[in-house]
Amino acid sequence: MLSPRTPSSVFVARRRALAERSPNPALLAAGLPPARQYRANTYPFRAKSHFLYLVGEHIAGAALLVTRDRQILFAEPEAEGDALWHGPRPSFEELRRALAVDEVRALADLDAALRDLGAPVATLPTEDARSAAWLSARLGRVITASGGDKLEAGSPDEALAEAMIELRLRHDEAAITQLRAAGQASARAHLAGMRATRPGGTEAEVAGVMIGSLRREGFEDAYGPIVTVHGEVLHNEHHHGALAAGDLLLADVGGETPEGFAGDITRTWPVSGTFSPTQRAIYDVVLAAQRAAVAKVRPGVRYREVHETAKRVVVEGLCHLGIFRGDPSGLLERGAAAIFFPHGIGHLLGLDVHDMEDLGDRAGYAPGRVRSKAFGDCYLRLDRDLAPGMAVTIEPGFYQVPAILGDARYVGAVGDDLRRDVLARYADVRGIRIEDDVLCTSGDPEVLTALVPKDASEVEAAMRG
Repeated sequence: MLSPRTPSSVFVARRRALAERSPNPALLAAGLPPARQYRANTYPFRAKSHFLYLVGEHIAGAALLVTRDRQILFAEPEAEGDALWHGPRPSFEELRRALAVDEVRALADLDAALRDLGAPVATLPTEDARSAAWLSARLGRVITASGGDKLEAGSPDEALAEAMIELRLRHDEAAITQLRAAGQASARAHLAGMRATRPGGTEAEVAGVMIGSLRREGFEDAYGPIVTVHGEVLHNEHHHGALAAGDLLLADVGGETPEGFAGDITRTWPVSGTFSPTQRAIYDVVLAAQRAAVAKVRPGVRYREVHETAKRVVVEGLCHLGIFRGDPSGLLERGAAAIFFPHGIGHLLGLDVHDMEDLGDRAGYAPGRVRSKAFGDCYLRLDRDLAPGMAVTIEPGFYQVPAILGDARYVGAVGDDLRRDVLARYADVRGIRIEDDVLCTSGDPEVLTALVPKDASEVEAAMRG
């Protein structure tokens, strides 16, 4: 099922909206293809997200110039041999009509066009040094790779960043359509992975089935797929392991639409097809936290409150199981949640799986809000008040990380109120995470990834096909 195409009129509207908000002309680079072993052997090209938001096409080396009255795309003309190796390319006129820009010109004309403007030109840094160097040469000033969180106060670049954040924080209907498509395709990949899981199999087999499901629908990976029996390693992208009865398999896999919008789902399921009693008990604690956090995704709710809600439900659940003893409020004050849930509840979602993280905390944190220095809370990627049109992930977890459990800096304040004798009964739980993509609406939250089950009994049923 291929994702829908966004009409060119949507991109025209986005470009006009950016021009209205940016006090200076803006130059957005698509970026350059990164080489693998040698220059002609490149990784698949994926345009920079700010460029994609305004153009919707992956055009290597291109740049978009947006002024108050003109939208001009600069691109490389067809070179000798291109048709032989890569097939025919659209002419500049065909590209102009397809993208609904005012003009398409040769990239070699860009420097002169920038000089003719007679005004400072704003840009947004790219994350790779090669593209940043290209921008530096065009604009005559240093553009630092991945420098979106270090923009000079009061500069044209900072004003452009704030304008782009204002536009991308709340998704338009076309973007929401893309996010729904990404969520549904990602969900189908998870269902395929559940059905492919068996004792004696491998992580690589399941990962291959899930990636294959996305490719058949025309989707790329939104990020490196995590498919592992070592769920306690939060970003474990290796697929070396064998699957044994008694293991839990954690899969954090999401697809990306051709226009660049991301899905991001995590599910955890038993390799044998049935949760053990101890696995089910911890799983239900994480699921309760996830459902409570999803229910908080409403207009005006501060995202940090969503995070705190999940932390409390996790600690209360572990108290109920006897892993913690004492008053949950007191345990939370002593950092108990981060011992087993050492990350934030989620992040913005859009054209980037961590949307606009290239711009640093200026995108994720509202003015006047800063990251906590407390362990666990310091990894919270978002602290804004939610509003209709914002898409976020909700992804609490439980992990037995030896480096945390064995370090007094993290567990010392809890002391003997962490009952290690009880915890030992749950040794068959290395890591559990449950993640959905959630759209804030004017009413109830919309779970974009609801197609894949998360109730434990429904997960077991899905594995049986």
